Amino acid sequence: MPIASVNPATGETIATFEPLSNDDIELKLQRAAEAFIIQRARSFAERAERISKAAAILESRAQEYARTITLEMGKPITAAVAEVKKCATVCRHYAEHAERYLAPEHIATDALESYVRFDPLGVILAVMPWNFPFWQVFRFAAPALMAGNAGLLKHASNVPQSALAIEDILREAGFDHGEFQTLLITSEQVPALLDDERVKAATLTGSEPAGASVASGAAKNIKKSVLELGGSDPFIVMPSADLDAAVKTGIKARIVNNGQSCIAAKRFIIHESIADQFERRFVEAMEALRIGDPMEETTDVGPLATPQIADDIAKQVEESVRAGATLLTGGKRLRDRGNYYAPTVLRDIPRSAPAYAEETFGPVASLFRVKDADEAVKLANATRFGLGASVWTTDRDEAERFIADVDSGQVFVNAMVASDPRMPFGGTKHSGFGRELGVYGIREFTNIKTVWVAADPGAKRGDSAPE
Repeated sequence: MPIASVNPATGETIATFEPLSNDDIELKLQRAAEAFIIQRARSFAERAERISKAAAILESRAQEYARTITLEMGKPITAAVAEVKKCATVCRHYAEHAERYLAPEHIATDALESYVRFDPLGVILAVMPWNFPFWQVFRFAAPALMAGNAGLLKHASNVPQSALAIEDILREAGFDHGEFQTLLITSEQVPALLDDERVKAATLTGSEPAGASVASGAAKNIKKSVLELGGSDPFIVMPSADLDAAVKTGIKARIVNNGQSCIAAKRFIIHESIADQFERRFVEAMEALRIGDPMEETTDVGPLATPQIADDIAKQVEESVRAGATLLTGGKRLRDRGNYYAPTVLRDIPRSAPAYAEETFGPVASLFRVKDADEAVKLANATRFGLGASVWTTDRDEAERFIADVDSGQVFVNAMVASDPRMPFGGTKHSGFGRELGVYGIREFTNIKTVWVAADPGAKRGDSAPE
């Protein structure tokens, strides 16, 4: 089956590619293994020069790459430009900080010298998703390459042109020996890569089934993996919150990337004393969103990435309404062609409904009412996911309660959940394990090596003996 770019706004096939053959993959694997030897020998300054050049390329051609993103997966063009520029930010962050993040850590012991060093692992396989086709890759590639590793990218099959563009950027930046290569392959070809001894570890951002498959394949071969999976993130609003800011940010947090983000706010948990006000303002704001051509800068919500995603979100909403949920707005497919779905708001959602705790990957918001913070925490945790949480309150004690008790990889107070190169990013429970970004992210794919020096290896035997 060919790998294809299909415009989600029109259904038009833009380009097709045949998956690599086994012989092609073998050549790329061998090239990656040889490139790692070159890459690990480079100084941090040499790697930083290349990663900094990649940042400059990204910034100078942001409009070009954004157009590729939008044509392949439907992200509004302004958001696509912002995504490309954010990739430049993560490159510059690691160019500047990687050497410090990976500097040897000296520890006082009874040895002459004892410290921890961080060595690169080798060739890392990255299985990446379509929803942020540049950002998800660069937040892996920048730290991995700065740590001295080599990378192989198996990107989502609906964004092959983005995948090829990323390889071109890094090659032009100076990683031109095969340190980072795109593999246009199918999911069925991934297990053989995990079995190959030249691949030392794997990282995946994607669905639970895909994560379980990659993690089990890596574990079978005693290889490390890092997973960033789905989310059903709570957005908690308490009576002391700035309601205007909460509504405005809540809309943005729900429709980011046309609602197709693992860290998008999905379950809005509102204190009953302000629930009517919040609901009215929120529904009005959702209905005011501009739906249209993602190439137009005035568009707020574009098409979903594939027909299957549109079908899945429609099914989740229909099943939730049948289970007893109240539809406040939306709840339908839009336009004769393209994968458009109306911004949707549900309330009165029973436990049996998909919208109660499942991940809804589209512009669908679930509203819940709670009587106090205890009930808010209980509801926030009533999901198998634990990626991020946003809490809105001006009560410090209340904020600390949510920070401590909500089960998630990150808690944002009076702000929407977002990734930042300076901070670790990842989840708990079925949202995955391991971390990306920050100092913790770059260390994930290193050998954390203990060094214990009992005596000076440079001293001649007897040098310290008394005369």
